[in-house]
Amino acid sequence: MSNMTRIAVLDDWQGVARGAADWAPLQARAEVVFFSDAFAGTDDAAAKLADFEIVLSMRERTPLPGSLINRLPKLRMLGMTGARNASLDTPACTARGIPVCSTQGGTYNDSATAELALGLLIAAARGLAVGDANIRAGGFQMGVPVGVGLAGKTLGVIGLGKLGGYMATYAKALRMNVIAWSQNLTAEKAEAAGARLVSKDELMATADAITIHMVLSDRSRGLVGRADIARMKPGAILVNTSRGPIIDESAMLEALHAGKIVAALDVFDREPLPVDHKLRKAPNTVLSPHLGYCVKETWDGFYPQMIENALAFMDGKPVRVTNPEVLKR
Repeated sequence: MSNMTRIAVLDDWQGVARGAADWAPLQARAEVVFFSDAFAGTDDAAAKLADFEIVLSMRERTPLPGSLINRLPKLRMLGMTGARNASLDTPACTARGIPVCSTQGGTYNDSATAELALGLLIAAARGLAVGDANIRAGGFQMGVPVGVGLAGKTLGVIGLGKLGGYMATYAKALRMNVIAWSQNLTAEKAEAAGARLVSKDELMATADAITIHMVLSDRSRGLVGRADIARMKPGAILVNTSRGPIIDESAMLEALHAGKIVAALDVFDREPLPVDHKLRKAPNTVLSPHLGYCVKETWDGFYPQMIENALAFMDGKPVRVTNPEVLKR
């Protein structure tokens, strides 16, 4: 085994990788090691990955900055799921001649995150998390918050791209009114998605529920800040299935403890969420462990393509390369 290529499969947090694809062709030619736990930090990752030639990562779960890439002396290929990874320093890979290979999404799993956002919205509106806990503890209705019907209410969509558009469609099916805002959204695009373009201030102040569907970037980091949360209606629901840092976490926590808003969150500033994180004990919340894209259809697409990427690289014919300039060397 010592002369075989070593391949690390990172971020298998649900323990689904082995069963989602046929690893036998790759295991016949390489030693494949699955990592189900998150690394404690850059030093931990550098130590545990130092002897691997190929690293196959899951989206943005393990940050892969240049400071880590350059501490992996044997790394020759890096695979990632999805088409982009904001936590991966692709230029650092390019500088070392390391190809970065991606995967492509399927036909129907592109709506999985929006479907979860809808589920979180309904769960928050009806107090389902508390109801579930009561049933399991031997109780029944007492203590479950009085729910609100969504028909006739207003949903504010921040980011009306593909996922935001799906969410707008779901909301219309629930007979909700839909308003939307993002920096580049036009009235025509909003209308085509069944929404009405409004200002950010109006959205925050008038929506009964707000759902975020933005890519994390320098422009969107902290986009929903303290002043925005202060504008929200009493009892309004804030749904985030995009990225944690888009919301000012401390301001959100204050509003939750004050009983002003309800939060339904699938994403957090730090993931996995630390054991002692304040959100774990925050009231008026529905929390899920970043399950947005985590459906069978996603794994059935991601993992076979990851295996194909690794085998193609080992054959000297890399595919789905996001930094093709390295192939010219």
